[in-house]
Amino acid sequence: MSLLSKHIILGVCGSIAAYKSALLIRLLVQAGAKVQVIMTPDSTEFITPLTLSTLSKQPVLVDYFDKKTGSWNNHVQLGLDADFMVIAPASANTLAKLANGLCDNLLTATYLSAKCPVYIAPAMDLDMWKHPSTQRNIDLLKSYGNSIIPPGNGELASGLSGEGRLAEPEEIVAYLLDKWNGASEAKPLIGKKALVTAGPTYEAIDPVRFIGNHSSGKMGYAIANRLHKLGAEVTLVSGPSHETVPNGVTIVRVTSAEEMLNACLSSFSESDIAVMSAAVADYTPAEYADQKIKKNDDALSISLKRTTDILATLGQQKKVHQTLVGFALETNNELENAQSKLQRKNLDFIVLNSMKDAGAGFSTNTNLITIIHRNGETQHFDLKSKDEVAKDICQQILLHQESL
Repeated sequence: MSLLSKHIILGVCGSIAAYKSALLIRLLVQAGAKVQVIMTPDSTEFITPLTLSTLSKQPVLVDYFDKKTGSWNNHVQLGLDADFMVIAPASANTLAKLANGLCDNLLTATYLSAKCPVYIAPAMDLDMWKHPSTQRNIDLLKSYGNSIIPPGNGELASGLSGEGRLAEPEEIVAYLLDKWNGASEAKPLIGKKALVTAGPTYEAIDPVRFIGNHSSGKMGYAIANRLHKLGAEVTLVSGPSHETVPNGVTIVRVTSAEEMLNACLSSFSESDIAVMSAAVADYTPAEYADQKIKKNDDALSISLKRTTDILATLGQQKKVHQTLVGFALETNNELENAQSKLQRKNLDFIVLNSMKDAGAGFSTNTNLITIIHRNGETQHFDLKSKDEVAKDICQQILLHQESL
């Protein structure tokens, strides 16, 4: 897929995120597009027109009247000539102008003249994004037929952390490619970050031996792949596994429960979605032998200590915008045990499977699940391939994210 020969107007507004417009232009040009940049006057304080002109290979437009050439920049013709218009970053100020028909600069006037699809990628601080007036303006812009590329979640220029980050340039281009090329599958999680764990953990006894389990990682890898296909930026924290890493997914390989905990803690705060499907060891040797333990005629006793409960730790840190999903592999009192785990660990829903069910559990290519929601609702699913099970789980994640 490409944007070959497509004429794109890129509007750049006064936001610290304007620096990302340089990479966005480069990616659009690499995709074959002709990019005409229109900057608001305030945006020139954040990044220079010369930089964007060099990357776009076109003169950058700022004012109605170009004093250097003595020519008038015709906003009507600009709007008519474009195949589509992208405004990234779109500041709260510009969103308000677009929503209410104000046109006190070349960019907003061109927007009002545009007959092409318009894609708007907001960027601002958390409180500004959450303000009722901004959300009202977003709703108005959607009602006019504009597409909103949702902001990401993470550290903001103010020092706060939350929604408001401009979607990454790669995400914006992927969104445009899908829309323009009529992709068969929508990507509703564009701009969202997901953390997935998969596989077993190995708890070392000595340099040779370990305590582990039979988890293959198949379910977690399938979920990571599905979330990526839905548009999310996915980090997969995997214990030892032979599964192939899905294209586009960032892999963090770990061995022990402690390593998995640390990897999860480094990503969770910036994640919108966390799916903890790994089979993490509940116990680890209290002492590690630096040398291989030699066999003798005596019985060997190994003292174990509890590992830190990763799921419970994340549940304690969970914010209102986050969806946290856990797994329960049970052998008895399945529903009761899963419901207890859901409540104790502050999950939004839990995926239950039983070792008693044929075709479910470790190392199989199929799974048979029941999803239990926080409100007590229970959904039973038929035996399916793990790829199909991943679709069912991710559908529930989508519904939960939409409800937030």
